Amino acid sequence: MKIHAQALLFDNDGTLLSSIESVYRCWTRWAQEYGITAKDFEGVELHGRTAGEILAELLPAERVEEALARIEQLEVEDAPGGVVILPGTKELLGALPAHRWAVVTSATRSLGRARLREVGIDFPLMIAAEDVTRGKPDPEPYRLAAERIGVDPARCVVFEDAPAGLRAGRAAGMRTVALATTHDRSELVADVVVDDLSAISVQVTAQGVEIATIG
Repeated sequence: MKIHAQALLFDNDGTLLSSIESVYRCWTRWAQEYGITAKDFEGVELHGRTAGEILAELLPAERVEEALARIEQLEVEDAPGGVVILPGTKELLGALPAHRWAVVTSATRSLGRARLREVGIDFPLMIAAEDVTRGKPDPEPYRLAAERIGVDPARCVVFEDAPAGLRAGRAAGMRTVALATTHDRSELVADVVVDDLSAISVQVTAQGVEIATIG
């Protein structure tokens, strides 16, 4: 597989790094504080969505703002020692010019920054929860990233681990690469499905970037 692109757009959690243990700790504590049970979470899509959208399905509207501030506080405080970089991330990002990639996360800017800094990733551009009115699976986050980089969405490639994020990438008119880091391959609809970023090689060209699968 080879794909030519002008920009690569990366989800953060589950794509560049893993925060699954931190997320479990923090959301468990938050749920206990707010009296939310496992049954309350049933039927609520969690992965790849903003915390605000999740909370809006769990709580009355007047409690969402306060609850959002609390879960963000818990997760930011838990970032030190609470996240790990995923295979292939450092190598792939290190090969890219700064103007050719961005992080597109459903997390807030402060949380996304805290997690990336914990694993030593400097990013040129981040689209975070507060930058959009509609989060993934809506295409707005990825379209905004393409606009800020100055690239046609059709010339972008999205890297995602979550079905919601892959739907967002497709809806934005972009090619998609799915990483089977958090979901079974059967759940991932994309142009290419790989285990993680270590299965991807990148070559910078005069026209942009060429990505290929290894092996």
